[in-house]
Amino acid sequence: MSQSDPYWSRSAPRPEFAERLDPVIWGDGAGPLTPAQRERYASDGYFVQRGLLAEEEVERLVVEIGRLATGATVSPSAAEAGVDDDEVVREPDSALVRSIFAIDRRSELLARLVNDPRLVSAARQILGGDVYVHQSRINFKPPFAGRSFPWHSDFETWHIEDGMPRMRAMSASILLTLNTEHNGPLLVVPGSHRRYVRCVGATPADHFRQSLRNQTYGIPDQALLTELVRQGGIASVTGPPGTVVFFDCNLMHGSASNITPLARHNIFTVYNSSLNPLAQPFGGTPPRPEFLAARARG
Repeated sequence: MSQSDPYWSRSAPRPEFAERLDPVIWGDGAGPLTPAQRERYASDGYFVQRGLLAEEEVERLVVEIGRLATGATVSPSAAEAGVDDDEVVREPDSALVRSIFAIDRRSELLARLVNDPRLVSAARQILGGDVYVHQSRINFKPPFAGRSFPWHSDFETWHIEDGMPRMRAMSASILLTLNTEHNGPLLVVPGSHRRYVRCVGATPADHFRQSLRNQTYGIPDQALLTELVRQGGIASVTGPPGTVVFFDCNLMHGSASNITPLARHNIFTVYNSSLNPLAQPFGGTPPRPEFLAARARG
């Protein structure tokens, strides 16, 4: 552990809570978000904006992600043999596409989406100035087969494995299908962004190759997670297509498997402050690939 790093993790034998030393809202209030939305973000670590994207916009995006998923489809034997690219992540127990990363480099339509002023201006208002896209991806949860994502704080991974210095980043989750209580929606622990959870276990080499399919390092201790839930509860983030969820980089979140006949497909784009550029990873490992953590800003 480093005494100079307030957000060290994975280097002690026991997990623990640590104080958050950074603001939640860095900006002065100027921007498209209402005072109520900013207050909700500050207190709970997220807010939901329904109808941000129009129905016809969502329809075009659904067609586009279907095209990308079809283009990424390979036979199970080819997937097992590694005939693929790292930016396409498969489910841990099948060749089904789980996530596609760097979507703004794969599609002009998706590049326009992640740079849409409706998203970027909200990020600028929360983060206090210029931002850039740290990461973009599609998470697929097809009917009956979409697997869970374990509880985690994004910032813990971005700090330890990518070198993000401070908690000055936010995510926007764009719902492309109906997200219900039942088809594996985003689950969040309101208020958990105000405490940092130090995890245990040294990060293995090339950890991203396994973690994107089934994360086992950088997840919170069950006792500490239980305490966070005792204080804040658990909220299911549901809504119709076109809904956008803005959430803090340190918010504890996860999702259950989709065992319903209803697909749950969401786009995630992460905005980092231009004043918070990535350094060397604080966990001592080599930087993860650019498609996971953009170092070339703009």
